[in-house]
Amino acid sequence: MQSTDILATIQANWPALSGAAVLLLALVFWLLTRTKAPPRRREGTDVLSDGAARAQRNSALIDAPPAASLTSTTLAAGMLAGEPVIAVAVEDTAIAAAPVPQTDASADDLSRIKGLGPKLRTRLAELGVTRFTQIAAWSEADLAAIDAQLGAFAGRPAKDNWIEQARLLAGGDLAAYEGKYGKV
Repeated sequence: MQSTDILATIQANWPALSGAAVLLLALVFWLLTRTKAPPRRREGTDVLSDGAARAQRNSALIDAPPAASLTSTTLAAGMLAGEPVIAVAVEDTAIAAAPVPQTDASADDLSRIKGLGPKLRTRLAELGVTRFTQIAAWSEADLAAIDAQLGAFAGRPAKDNWIEQARLLAGGDLAAYEGKYGKV
C-alpha cells in the first residue's frame, strides 16, 4: 500500500478513528486514576477475641484426661485378655469398668504391627490393649467396637490385618510374619 492510499483511508474514516482514540484515552485515564478499595475485614471472632481466660479454659479442656465411663469395649477388652477388671463408682449413679493397667514390663511393643504407630499405640493403651494376645483374640464384634473408638484412625485395624499380624507375633512365628508383612 502506498502512502497516498493510507492518507485517503484516514481522510475517509477520520470520525471513527478519532472516536477510537478518545475511548482509548478515557480507558487509560480511568485505569491510572482509580483507587484500590481497602481490603475487606472479616467480622468473625476467634478464641483470642474472647479474652485469655476463655483461651485458657479451652486449653484446659483439650488437655484434660478422658472421663471414666462404662463401655462394653473396655470391659470386653479386659475380659477377653483374661485380665482382672476393676469397677469404680462414678457420681454415685453409674459404675465404670476399666481393665487393670499393665506395667510396661508386661506390655508388648505394639508398634511392631504394621500400620500401628505411636498415636494408635497410646490410644489402645488407654483402652486397655497392650499385648499381642489381646489383639489376636479379637472377634469381629470386638474389632468393630475398638474401631469405633479410634477416631480418625477408624478402619486401620481391618485394613492392616492387625488380628492376623498379632497372632503371628504372639505365636513367635517371625518367619511367617516377615514373609507376609516384611521385616519387623
